[in-house]
Amino acid sequence: MNTTHFHICAFVDSRDEADQALVPFYREALARNERNLHLVEPHGQDAHRARLVQAGIDVPACEHRGQLAVRAWPADWTEPGGLDVEELLEAMARATAPMPAPAPAPASDFDGVRVMAQMGWAARAGQDRLDLLDYEARLNALLAERRQLAICVYDLAALDGTLMMDLLRTHPLTMIGGVLRENPFFTPPAEMLRELSARRATGRRRGRPAPEALPEPAWRRRAE
Repeated sequence: MNTTHFHICAFVDSRDEADQALVPFYREALARNERNLHLVEPHGQDAHRARLVQAGIDVPACEHRGQLAVRAWPADWTEPGGLDVEELLEAMARATAPMPAPAPAPASDFDGVRVMAQMGWAARAGQDRLDLLDYEARLNALLAERRQLAICVYDLAALDGTLMMDLLRTHPLTMIGGVLRENPFFTPPAEMLRELSARRATGRRRGRPAPEALPEPAWRRRAE
């Protein structure tokens, strides 16, 4: 597992595809004695728990011992509009902060936490894409400081090619087809934030278009 980067992006076509790609990620957390924190769209908690049960995860037992938490994300989101980046970062900081788990397993008994955040709500029409990119770029520092893996899940149906490319540039790791790998398009947060500031100043909302496919990572090319 990469020990330098902790921020992952996954693009999916459906909830079924998301489950197929992410369940191994959840299972690995359980096997490594890590907590799973799942931030799902408002009113989607029960459906998410049901999908986890169908995938063979003992949800009641995991929640009882504090190894799984399913929460609405963001808890107070109701209408489309501009994103409050500071509020979102503070919400993620609170959500990922160490906290007591239900008895008999105190939080200190776990060796880490993995976060899954459904981000479809943030990419829908009416949301400011530059606010979203600002949040994603700045989230890298929080995750690196806490050394916590977080995977942001985006529905492809809600994305155009340029927004997909911009989102790729804010995540150092990607998960495609269930395979986690380093992202060759990642732009260091400081550089990305400077670009976003310039785009705000000029009124340019869109970045460069997405490639048809991610290139093969260097280690795979060498192996061939």
